[in-house]
Amino acid sequence: MLSTATPIRHFKLWASAALLTLAMSATPTDAEAQFFIKKPLPQHVAPGQEAKEFKEDDVVTIKTTLGDIVLLLSDRTPVHKANFIKLAKDGTYTGTTFHRIIQGFMIQGGDVNSKDADPSNDGAGNVGYTVPAEFDDSLTHVMGAVAAARMGDQVNPTKASSGCQFYIVDNPNGAHFLNRNYTVFGKVIKGIEVVQQIATQPKGPNDRPLTNIVMTVEVKTMRRSRIEDEFKIKYN
Repeated sequence: MLSTATPIRHFKLWASAALLTLAMSATPTDAEAQFFIKKPLPQHVAPGQEAKEFKEDDVVTIKTTLGDIVLLLSDRTPVHKANFIKLAKDGTYTGTTFHRIIQGFMIQGGDVNSKDADPSNDGAGNVGYTVPAEFDDSLTHVMGAVAAARMGDQVNPTKASSGCQFYIVDNPNGAHFLNRNYTVFGKVIKGIEVVQQIATQPKGPNDRPLTNIVMTVEVKTMRRSRIEDEFKIKYN
């Protein structure tokens, strides 16, 4: 089990200080971004035609005062994907903040408690349910990976994810010691520089930014072929 030497609040990443000191030299490959599963061809599609020409996907944009972060969520984690899209569409994420930032590791947000005026309860909030872990070996903690926070192994041996809290990896080498411990369910396809800027903001106790970094989350449905063209990514 990954743990810290001191008690940690709900839904934080459990990792030692040594593990948080990660090298900053490598960059993710194009292959690392290509983790979106291909769906079966619709019946009306002629042989040889690509499903992406006919299928659509949801593109998520996290808007902050420091800029926008655009996400694409993986079909390999359908429960996490559907849950995140639901919370984005119903406004649950609007007004939440990135309440925990560690440069060279990750930025964490989505806690409903961060909407209130009490910073001491940030990181302990939930939406009344957890999401079963959906580990997939093709989805790893590369730079820009989007993953679900969760409670620690002692109280959560199945590694079920928080229903709302998530984090984005901020390290060119990734954070692969977290693989198969936290569910990766998406990736940043635009705005990684915003993630890096958020991670460098002044912060106080519990790695909480001194100034609230409030988010609004929007969902836009687009053809997959257009997503590939606009964001320079490839579906498998």
